[in-house]
Amino acid sequence: MGLGYFLLPAGGALSLTGVITGNSTLVGLSWMMWLVGVLLLVRKRSRRPADPDELAAAAAAGDARAVRRLRSLALTAWAERRTDAAERLLRQAVRAGDVESMWELGRLVQERDGLAAAEPWFRMAAGRGHAVARRLFREGGELNEDGTRPL
Repeated sequence: MGLGYFLLPAGGALSLTGVITGNSTLVGLSWMMWLVGVLLLVRKRSRRPADPDELAAAAAAGDARAVRRLRSLALTAWAERRTDAAERLLRQAVRAGDVESMWELGRLVQERDGLAAAEPWFRMAAGRGHAVARRLFREGGELNEDGTRPL
């Protein structure tokens, strides 16, 4: 339960106490508590879960917050073992150019299909400057052990 659920009854009790004792300061304070409590509850109710399709459209239009939100939803899905949903969301973020999502998609593919299958995603992330992905392709790195497959 949120703060709004606390502020409304507390404001009511404070208002009643203020009226009974004739203390206008308590009554004024109770009105502020009521107002803040109602605003918090309205704000909470107006938030709806993020629609991945809307986020993907916003991400494609260049909204960096939408890209980060897509990646966050993907990582949550992955943690919940909903790998198909995670992959779909990460691919949407990758289409928007998110380097961190390229890396995370590589990790997901590596976990599922092995390092060779993940190489294109790691290479894509490394080519766009992802520091950890770049280390995979340096000489002696996991994807360039013999030094013949640099970025």
